[in-house]
Amino acid sequence: MTVPPATQPPETDYPGNIIPCLRYRDAPAMIEWLCRHFGFQKQLVVPGGDGTVGHAQLCYGTGMIMLGSLAIENDYGRHVTVPDAIGGKATQTIYVVVPDADLIYARARTGGAEMLIDIKDEEYGGRGFTCRDPEGHIWSFGTYDPWK
Repeated sequence: MTVPPATQPPETDYPGNIIPCLRYRDAPAMIEWLCRHFGFQKQLVVPGGDGTVGHAQLCYGTGMIMLGSLAIENDYGRHVTVPDAIGGKATQTIYVVVPDADLIYARARTGGAEMLIDIKDEEYGGRGFTCRDPEGHIWSFGTYDPWK
């Protein structure tokens, strides 16, 4: 069987085709936290029973993340975990382009996010910071827009 080489997918009518997916121990609380302190908007939240979240979609501008409760055992859920289950490390981080990094920084600090890299002007342009959310996922926010 010959497999053709990878090519770029065609343009789409939706804003992006790469969507980070996360698991949280207390997904309902983290959905509220992410909306309140990072500025995400709920697009869809599907309850999973026993206070869990089977699937959620949160949007920020033209970007989206999907998340669910760690307790959900399905084909996907068996392969992912939360940072504290692997020594607090992360195997990926999320970068969010924002118009005002200082505002998100203030909200994140108020919400108890652990600042890993304090807010600063970056040598490559823009202003940003990196933090850990209450369940250990690492987020970077900045005004640097790699699309421009």
